[in-house]
Amino acid sequence: MQPSLSFALALVGLGLLNLSAHATPDLQIPKNLQAPSDQQLLFKLAAQGSQIYECKATNNPTQFEWVLKAPDAVLLDDRGQRSGKHYGGPTWEANDGSKIAGHLQEKTPAPDQNDIPWLLLQVKSHQGTGKFSPVNWIQRVQTQGGKAPDKGCDRAHEKAEVRVSYTANYHFYGASPLQNSLSEY
Repeated sequence: MQPSLSFALALVGLGLLNLSAHATPDLQIPKNLQAPSDQQLLFKLAAQGSQIYECKATNNPTQFEWVLKAPDAVLLDDRGQRSGKHYGGPTWEANDGSKIAGHLQEKTPAPDQNDIPWLLLQVKSHQGTGKFSPVNWIQRVQTQGGKAPDKGCDRAHEKAEVRVSYTANYHFYGASPLQNSLSEY
């Protein structure tokens, strides 16, 4: 039995039911990947591209592993139109020239072990004015593919690069316009 609309509204009024932008009905974001509560979802972009890995020696010089070098992806809006690009840094650059670089804060394994992890990143730098100017936090979710190969990295392949296809959804968060206007006083 579903609760009535008036019951749901009462729960919202009491703060027991959160219907904020953080709540996505078709996607459960793990708690450790949620943006701070003073941030709101500004927009989402899909990424299609590659994770680039380089074969490097570990601390033990006789062992080698694939290490992430950089992403290389196009960013697409909800209509499938190119909106920007994502590359090393990690950096997100909009078509309007605005850029943000992120710093990893949290990660959690993707639901499918064959996919790269889901992430929460805090923006560490802004450049230019435009789409990415108000962004403070980034979530990478709904990843598909992108994991480093299990094999093929050894002394004979040291410094070799491999590109692994991936897709992901990026959610971009910033302070609400009301908070921005209040901070001016």
